[in-house]
Amino acid sequence: MIRELVIVSGKGGTGKTSVTASFAALAENGVLCDADVDAADLHLLMAPVVRERNAFMGGSIAAIRQDDCVECGRCLELCKFNAISEDFVIDPLSCEGCGVCVDLCPETAIDFTVQQCGEWYKSDTRFGPMVHARLGIAEENSGKLVSLVRQETRKLAEAKGCGIILTDGPPGIGCPVIASIGGATALVIIVEPTVSGLHDMQRVAELAAHFKVPGLVCVNKYDLNSDMTREIEEYAAKRNMQLVGRIPFDPVFTEAMIQGKSVLEQAPESEAAIALLDTWRKIMSSPSMNTMGIKDFSAVIQ
Repeated sequence: MIRELVIVSGKGGTGKTSVTASFAALAENGVLCDADVDAADLHLLMAPVVRERNAFMGGSIAAIRQDDCVECGRCLELCKFNAISEDFVIDPLSCEGCGVCVDLCPETAIDFTVQQCGEWYKSDTRFGPMVHARLGIAEENSGKLVSLVRQETRKLAEAKGCGIILTDGPPGIGCPVIASIGGATALVIIVEPTVSGLHDMQRVAELAAHFKVPGLVCVNKYDLNSDMTREIEEYAAKRNMQLVGRIPFDPVFTEAMIQGKSVLEQAPESEAAIALLDTWRKIMSSPSMNTMGIKDFSAVIQ
């Protein structure tokens, strides 16, 4: 059975991508997935070599065929976005792609062409295959692209006989997050010990509960605010969410990021690396993930 572990957070900048990269160094026989298509950055640490490039076709844009238009004005009445000018030309930047004018045009004089919104890729990395994507600037349908990336990742894992998928999820609780967690084996919620961090974690925890996906909690920079760390742990206990990690503040995260490496590669004997290894072991021994393997790093981390 293929298990999918999705690393999420209630906001950006909590360290989930750095944690994902470290987990990639520890995972045995895994596939990487970057589901943060709006602001993908896992590739900065993984240095993927693109093997397959594919267009992502997302929303449609309406366009009036002037030769067939009788200028009845029906489309002007219907458009709620003021995307159609008085001379019956549609502004592609204002068009929301709702399709109302297309469906209700008496002369069927409006085309509805699907647009390319971005690209998605299959790549090789030093830690195994990876599926990732790039959404175009100001393009929508990020949830649809996330779903596509996850589907292709699972197909790749099945084809290569891989046992685990590591997914770097998008931040927040919106459509891309919903698309990234449905059907996942477990979530690892990365949270910082602040008031806003606790609030963000609560929102993600409620979302995970709604979709019946087990949530695991990892506190990053836990030693910067012991009181808030305690509140986070108490909340996790009330929600029956397992605390799997307490990662200390460590400049090695920044150093590793600058070098394009994971923390495990940059400083395998650092406190952060040891904490990440312990976190991974707890995740793998959790009820939902306990059939998976782990690389032997005992010779590297003492």
